[in-house]
Amino acid sequence: DPYYRFNDVMYRWISLDNWTYSRTFKTPFDVRKWQKVNLVFEGVDTVAQILINNITLGRTDNMFNRYSFDITSVIKEVNFVEVHFLSAVSYAAEQSRCHKAYRIPPACPPPVQKGECHANFIRKEQCSFSWDWGPSFPTQGIWKDVRIEAYNHYHLIYFSLTPFFVKSAQQWSLEIESIFDVVSSKPIAGLVTVNIPKLQTQQTFSVKLQPGEGSIVLLVNINKVRSSTVEAWWPNGHGKQTGYNMTTTFIMEAGYQIEKFSKAYFRTVELVQEPIPGSPGLSFYFRINGRPIFIKGSNWIPADSFQDRVTYDTLWLLLKSAADANMNALRVWGGGVYEQDEFYDICDELGIMIWQDFMFACALYPTDQNYLESVRAEVSHQVRRLKSHPSIILWSGNNENEAAIASNWFSIPYADREVYTKDYVMLYVKNIREIVLTEDKSRPFIASSPTNGLESVKEGWLSQNPYDTHFGDTHFYDYSNDCWNWTVYPKTRFASEYGFQSWPSFSTVEKVSSTEDWSYTSNFSLHRQHHENGNDQMLQQIGHHFKLPQSTDPIKKFKDMIYLTQVMQAQCIKTETEFYRFSQSEIIKGEGHTMGALYWQLNDIWQAPSWASLEYGGKWKLLHYFAQNFFAPLLPVAYEDKGVLYIYGVSDLHVDHNLTLRVVMHAWSSFESVCTFTKDGVTVRAQSAVPIYKESINDFLGRCRNCTRKSCVITFCLVGEDGLQSPTNHHFLSSLKDAVGLEKTQLSASVSRQDDVYIFVLQTTAIAPFVSLDVGSIKGRFSDNGFLMTEKKKVVVFYPWEPTSVEELEKSLTLTSLVDIV
Repeated sequence: DPYYRFNDVMYRWISLDNWTYSRTFKTPFDVRKWQKVNLVFEGVDTVAQILINNITLGRTDNMFNRYSFDITSVIKEVNFVEVHFLSAVSYAAEQSRCHKAYRIPPACPPPVQKGECHANFIRKEQCSFSWDWGPSFPTQGIWKDVRIEAYNHYHLIYFSLTPFFVKSAQQWSLEIESIFDVVSSKPIAGLVTVNIPKLQTQQTFSVKLQPGEGSIVLLVNINKVRSSTVEAWWPNGHGKQTGYNMTTTFIMEAGYQIEKFSKAYFRTVELVQEPIPGSPGLSFYFRINGRPIFIKGSNWIPADSFQDRVTYDTLWLLLKSAADANMNALRVWGGGVYEQDEFYDICDELGIMIWQDFMFACALYPTDQNYLESVRAEVSHQVRRLKSHPSIILWSGNNENEAAIASNWFSIPYADREVYTKDYVMLYVKNIREIVLTEDKSRPFIASSPTNGLESVKEGWLSQNPYDTHFGDTHFYDYSNDCWNWTVYPKTRFASEYGFQSWPSFSTVEKVSSTEDWSYTSNFSLHRQHHENGNDQMLQQIGHHFKLPQSTDPIKKFKDMIYLTQVMQAQCIKTETEFYRFSQSEIIKGEGHTMGALYWQLNDIWQAPSWASLEYGGKWKLLHYFAQNFFAPLLPVAYEDKGVLYIYGVSDLHVDHNLTLRVVMHAWSSFESVCTFTKDGVTVRAQSAVPIYKESINDFLGRCRNCTRKSCVITFCLVGEDGLQSPTNHHFLSSLKDAVGLEKTQLSASVSRQDDVYIFVLQTTAIAPFVSLDVGSIKGRFSDNGFLMTEKKKVVVFYPWEPTSVEELEKSLTLTSLVDIV
């Protein structure tokens, strides 16, 4: 296993060698019967020379491109095909050496990443040369399908549909684009029929295909009567993800017909950037089908260093886990890969909106002709391949490269800035943006993230400060300040990256390590941490509010550390995300109207400490369970300001609700609540965050006899009729390391099976903070985890992802709460 212990470094030699793939194959058809025969590579990683029967067909230099070679004149009955790969590492180094005019930083990743240099000189998955959460595995090989196509007359290469809503006519229309390879030397005429039975829409068009690359663009207007009943595609939590079956039939004079079955989705997307009353700057939010949507979710990185291990099941599990945690969006980050078709299909089905970066990240890039040509081909291929997906709501040019120039990450002398600014505009604006605007008029484009949006454009595409909270989106990381202190967070228009690290569970680490590795300070633990001082930063953040483990048993101490990093991460990101959610409807000192929270990051590429909420293999960290609550459609959120407790009602629901707020004060030392307070007739407005309660903590403590900040904790929830209820939230009045009255507790659980799920009945002898259930490597998830247990009994459901049994679950179960850490 390349992920085992130190194998990433042991196997480095593989990427420094050149490798050749070859095979002999028989042609399964009579070559003479076809006007054109192509050898098509959907994906080659990355630098290769391709030969058939010792004749060179061409070369590849871009992992994200599709390559098609005409082999009509060279194919025989029996063929020998070869793909000669050149080491990506040595190719990148050579490209960098040849670029003599000026340097294009960064040359190499920081030493802690144990990576390879000059990733920016090769059109390949940037993080395969290492990242601060991932190993260096610069793969080479054939990473997508290879096939032979034989055809006469014409052949369909790309087929896409994009919906538009014509406001003046109150009618939906579909733009259907088909791109063909036309073999014949003269135009081919024919008929195209589009049929959407459910919408009683059928139209036939006369078309003409020009020789070469011929394209047909058709505009289909949906039947006027049915247009009003079209069910739009909605994000998760806002409605259904309806798609309509559609058949497109091409009958051309040259004979054979092509029938294309697809799904038509109807949705509109706007990125709204307009002045906000009482605030400088501009808004930055998404309107889907005319409705403003608060974006809740995370950032997606490649699910494996070896893409062939990322199966449909892998994707389904990770994306379903995102939807199950009430997420409605993910950002496909620009240092990985444009994901496989199945990824976007699943997002279409689950209602997960995609912010799609182009694959450029944290670096400056060359702009010589060859490079730009390769990028242009890549961009038009990817946009054509992906634009039919309703899930994709935005194209973004790159990750953090505007900020890299603005904040001068690479120490470029002021006098030389001009060169890099020119390159930046050349790549992202004059090339990528131009192609996107030509190929896809149905969605917004931004040049970078973070960006100031229209303000960046006004400043020549590079703003002075891309982190300005009054415009666009921001990325924000702070590991030294206390994360429970909400005042350190930017009151931004849109938070597209923010996060804290934690360790994956012991069962995940165990698979790739041996006994001597199981301590927080082992060589293995240092080797796996690719972020400078990351392990220390976690300890420092834990230290603000929790006591560090002192167990004399080294393995218990390691497991306790893992648990605390997950508790800390979950609580930190909860605090920050709730701050973004309650800031959506207010402007304070010109800041606010926050309309998006995408934490860094959703998933892991290997078993290591990282910012992820899902471990490698899909297991939920405590953060992911917390996300289920902090992204809940209805949520009360509390924060303190100058000794006053404020509670906001946050709602993503489409109608106002009249609710009851229940606030309970618990002493750490007893199950009996110290005092309870209910406030009826609380109106929580649709899709907004409104203040619903305010009281000074001193008054509150005064009303609740015997309570001090250190001896008590506040919990609260919103309840309405028809069973409408928010999750129960909590607010700590002091650090838990200072909590008074917390007792050692006996936690126990009984497990039983009920249909396809397992019921865990938990019992505790005292109040227990951050109760964690862990069933080792049994795949599945709980209905709730990491919770504050304020009652003697709690029922938790386990949803298995593979067959298991009561016996297996009982045997694997460990229960941990904060008081078990010694």
